Amino acid sequence: MKYDVKLCEILRRAEIAENTFDFTVRAPELAAAAAPGQFAHIYVPGKTLRRPISICDIDKDAGTLRFVFQVRGGGTAELAKFKVGDAFDILAPLGHGFTVEPEKKALFVGGGIGVPPLLGAAKHYGENATVAIGFRSRDFVILEDDFKAAGCEVRVATDDGSYGHHGLVLDLIRDLRPDVIHACGPMVMLRAIAQFAKENNICCEISLEERMACGIGACLGCAVELNGEDGTYMGHVCKDGPVFAAERVVL
Repeated sequence: MKYDVKLCEILRRAEIAENTFDFTVRAPELAAAAAPGQFAHIYVPGKTLRRPISICDIDKDAGTLRFVFQVRGGGTAELAKFKVGDAFDILAPLGHGFTVEPEKKALFVGGGIGVPPLLGAAKHYGENATVAIGFRSRDFVILEDDFKAAGCEVRVATDDGSYGHHGLVLDLIRDLRPDVIHACGPMVMLRAIAQFAKENNICCEISLEERMACGIGACLGCAVELNGEDGTYMGHVCKDGPVFAAERVVL
């Protein structure tokens, strides 16, 4: 695993939904090494532990990384206060990302803040991708226009019916039979997607979200039960993932 620590200037900052922030940072060395689905560990002044934030998009030509995150506690609240011109202390790129095979028909399924990690991979597929994303309400819908700009077909569901389909994101995909599925979101959604993929013999990768301390597999704080040849064993989301073949994970 090749990663580095860099102080990265913030080039763009926006609040794109309720308590949801979009940052683009200058990070040429990190962008050159990064792949869709990986994550970064960002230092928060005054906090002992870095915060794991998924890499939303990578522009290798411009030398930038994009992060979209939601305020969920004191650490992310502090990150949200950073302004254009400030700098993040970033440890990246970390973990294993998505398998990208743009010649195949792909389905991307995301829920809530699990949507941003999908964008970088979906852009490689363009018109070969269908993106099904679900949110609590219209106020939390993010990145729909970004997926569309990449050429993807986009389907949106909301829990309260205030935008798009009223219901579950799973309702949006029952008519589809892609070659591959990539998913990230709540565990209950991932279980349903993995079952759908298994029933239809579709290759499926899932990205897990987990609290982390070190981010490099040393502290054992993000343990996850995985299936192995001789039974189950404990792996780590930061080092072995965050992206796994769905059948590897004990859901």
